[in-house]
Amino acid sequence: MGMIRQTLKKRFGTPEKQLHLRVICSTVGPGKARLLGLIAEKNSITEAAREMRMSYKRAWQLVDNLNGSFQEPLVESITGGSHGGGSRLTKTGERVLELYRAIHEKSLAATAKELKKLRGLLKP
Repeated sequence: MGMIRQTLKKRFGTPEKQLHLRVICSTVGPGKARLLGLIAEKNSITEAAREMRMSYKRAWQLVDNLNGSFQEPLVESITGGSHGGGSRLTKTGERVLELYRAIHEKSLAATAKELKKLRGLLKP
């Protein structure tokens, strides 16, 4: 049991380090938003999954879920080329990520005072 707690603390940090606000909009939450951002940055689901320490299969399942949840796909495959292809965000994917990030930033700003008070109630 001690090993699990140690691993979780190592993976997620301790509460006193930083408070996080989880904003979930429709089917997009912080994890999927991070995945989309990494796909945009790396042009690869494989590289995005590796960066998040997630299996390719799990990353692909999340992308497939996102693509099926919106009117248009958020991620598309790139075939061929000198680098052998990859993946990228569609215009809709870029817009969804932009909107999610804006909602998250506004939520943080709107709740800054309460988050500070909550942080004060945590153990030192």
